[in-house]
Amino acid sequence: MPDKNSATFLSFIGNLDKRVELDENIKHGDSRYYGALSMMASKASYENKAYIETTVNDLWKMEFLGAFSFWNDYQEKATTQAFMLREKNASSDLIVVAFRGTEAFDVDAWCTDLDISWYELLGKGKVHGAVLAMHEEVGLLGRLEGVYTFGQPRVGDEKFGEFMTTQLEKYTIPYYRFVYSNDMVPRLPYDDSTLMFKHFGTCLYFNSFYQGKIVTEEPNKNYFSPLAIMPKAINGIWELMRSFIIPHTMGPDYKEGFVLQLLRSIGLVIAGVSAHSTQDYVNATRLSSPHVYSLVHHAKKHQ
Repeated sequence: MPDKNSATFLSFIGNLDKRVELDENIKHGDSRYYGALSMMASKASYENKAYIETTVNDLWKMEFLGAFSFWNDYQEKATTQAFMLREKNASSDLIVVAFRGTEAFDVDAWCTDLDISWYELLGKGKVHGAVLAMHEEVGLLGRLEGVYTFGQPRVGDEKFGEFMTTQLEKYTIPYYRFVYSNDMVPRLPYDDSTLMFKHFGTCLYFNSFYQGKIVTEEPNKNYFSPLAIMPKAINGIWELMRSFIIPHTMGPDYKEGFVLQLLRSIGLVIAGVSAHSTQDYVNATRLSSPHVYSLVHHAKKHQ
């Protein structure tokens, strides 16, 4: 039996995309750097402590600061995992905190995701889960270089979004919400008159050619739409074809394994099944044009 605590053990998420090294072509000064580093750290957060420590110290040549599991009194188990790293060089001293998303085979985590109930923060709106600004951590908020999320679902109502937008502007914190193609997770829970969940932050949307643009909301925002059935089916066919083509056009680092290709095959029937994979989000941060990030800064300046 494999040792789940060894530095070579890979989770299901890790086996979907086995890339470990950072893209050597994206360095400090490149507008894609923070996004690319954040995505690789997010991907690594699904692995065990030994794997993360070896990756950060030996491969990324950064400093591993620790891996943490946060206890949930209600579920009586650790339900939130994160790790920290430090990148120190002559021009910067950067600390990254990367949180793990939902594990593929964690039933409790999926039950939490499917629970669309929320609670109300007095004067701040209704939220499914998020409390950092509520505790007025001024010192920490003032030092945040940015927040990067990948395939993030909606977490609160319109009032909460307005509260968060105010806080982000108050402390000049960039908040980038990456959405790839037909990923259904950012389109849930529904933004409608019944559920009233809303997004906030700057949305960077990437199509299946990894071309990015800034949008106020991802296309087909609630996923299920009769008009989108045919375009999503065609896109699913293209993504499956692309999985065989991309290693020849972009290099062996972009080769996709059997499990991911199987998910892309399932996507021919259920559109977007593979669109929430780390593979496409890593590709989006690496292959998109740096120009899309300059558009973000330009838009912020004019706001």
